Amino acid sequence: METPSVNMNSSQSQFIQQCHNYLGLCKLKVVALLVFTAMVGMFLAVPGWPPLQEFVCGLLGIGLAAASAAAINHIVDEKIDEKMGRTKNRPLPEGRVTIKQALVFAIVLGTIAMAILLIWVNVLTAVLTFVSLMFYAVFYTMYLKRATPQNIVIGGAAGAAPPLLGWTALTGEIQLDALILFWIIFIWTPPHFWALAIHRRDEYAKVDIPMLPVTNGVQHTRVNILYYTILLLHATLLPFISGMSGLFYLAGAIVLGLIFIWYAIIMFKSTDQKINIKAFGFSIIYLMALFAFLLIDHYLPPYLWLG
Repeated sequence: METPSVNMNSSQSQFIQQCHNYLGLCKLKVVALLVFTAMVGMFLAVPGWPPLQEFVCGLLGIGLAAASAAAINHIVDEKIDEKMGRTKNRPLPEGRVTIKQALVFAIVLGTIAMAILLIWVNVLTAVLTFVSLMFYAVFYTMYLKRATPQNIVIGGAAGAAPPLLGWTALTGEIQLDALILFWIIFIWTPPHFWALAIHRRDEYAKVDIPMLPVTNGVQHTRVNILYYTILLLHATLLPFISGMSGLFYLAGAIVLGLIFIWYAIIMFKSTDQKINIKAFGFSIIYLMALFAFLLIDHYLPPYLWLG
C-alpha cells in the first residue's frame, strides 16, 4: 500500500510534467525572441524609461498571444509534425497533450492576452496583436504554409509585428520608426527560415509543404537568400537615416549585415550541408545582436552618441 507522501510526490511529478508538456506547445525560444524585439520597440518609442504598467502588461500580453498562436500552430500541424524528425517529439505527436487540451490552452492564453492589452495597455495594440495572432495561426498555418513557396515571405509579417506592437503599446500610434523595425524583421525572416528549409528540405518534401527549396530547388533558394541578405543590410540602415539611431548602431548593423552576406555567399558556393544550419544559427544571433545595438545606442550618453 502506497503512503500519502508517495502519492503526493507522484501527483506533483505528474503536474510538473504536464506543465512541461503545455509549455512545449508555446515555442518558448521563438516567443522569447519575439518578446525581446517587442521590448526594444518599447524602449525606442520613448526618450526615457517606459511607464511600468504599459511595459509589463504590454510584454505579457504580446508574449501570451504569441504562445497562443504557437499552440494553434501545433494543433494544425500535428499530422505533419508526426512525420518530421525535427517535430516528431512535440507534445501532440507523442500524445502527451490531446487536441482538445491544446485548443483550450490556446484559447485561454489568447483570451488572457487580449484582456490584458485591452484593459491595461490600449485598444490599438490589442487589435494589432489579435490580427497578428489570427494571421499566423489561421491564415499562415492553415492556408498559406501549404499554398505557395512564398509562404514564409508573406507569413513573415506576423513575426515582424512585435516591435511595432511594443511601440504602439507605449505611444498608442503607428509611427514611421515602428514601421522601420517591422520592415527589418520582415526582410530578415526569409533568409533566416530558408537556411533551415534547405537543411530540412527532404522532410518538407515528405509532408508536401511547398517550401522554396522543395519547389524551386536548393540553388534557387540560395540565390534568394543572398538577395534578401543584401536587401536586409540596406533595410538596417534606415534607423540611422531616419534619426532613430546613431553611429554606434550603424557600425554594428553594417558588421552584422556583412557577416550575414558572407554566410549567404558561402552557402551559394559550398556543397557542405553543415553551412546551412550554421547560417540559420547565425541569423538568430544576428537579430538579437541587431536589436541589442538599437537598444544600447538609444541610451548612450549624448557625448558618446555621435549620431
